[in-house]
Amino acid sequence: MFWEDKIAVMPRWFLGPALLLLRPVNVTNPLSPGAKVGLTVLLAVYGFIILGSPDSFRIIDNVDLAIHETGHLIFGPFGEFLGFLGGTLFQVIVPLTFFGYFLRQGDRHAASVLLWWVAQNCWNISVYVKDARSQELPLVDGEHDWTYLLYELDLLEHDQAIGQAIYVIGITLFAASIGWGLWSARAKPAVKEK
Repeated sequence: MFWEDKIAVMPRWFLGPALLLLRPVNVTNPLSPGAKVGLTVLLAVYGFIILGSPDSFRIIDNVDLAIHETGHLIFGPFGEFLGFLGGTLFQVIVPLTFFGYFLRQGDRHAASVLLWWVAQNCWNISVYVKDARSQELPLVDGEHDWTYLLYELDLLEHDQAIGQAIYVIGITLFAASIGWGLWSARAKPAVKEK
């Protein structure tokens, strides 16, 4: 598998939890196809509401914010630049980790829900990036990650374009997650080889 050569370079404290995520587990999906379609439609409607005003604060943003701030703590020891970038990285890494887990388990519908969460995080991140020069968003610790990051990369004057690109990536992932969710809700479950 693609990750097997990566195991040798992983720190020991990370290896145990990583292997647990990669280990197949035989779990049956309790949701009926109708419930999966309903959930996907609900996520589509909620996604369109978020798309209408991505800068509005919503309940899911509380979860995203906690994950973002945790990312600063995790990546902070690896230097100032990674410390600032770590919040955004972790905000994408966490749902992608669960996306990979469910995909590996053969639960395509659950994976589509996690892909929706990645899309929602992209919209959230795009608002933060676009705020790099104006710095109007209320911040937890007073320092603006993307002002620092884009300044260090000499890209600060491109904050709007970079933020818009991230927003478009989010729209693409959103469309893919809804399409995939509707398809996988009706598809037969993937058969896992033992």
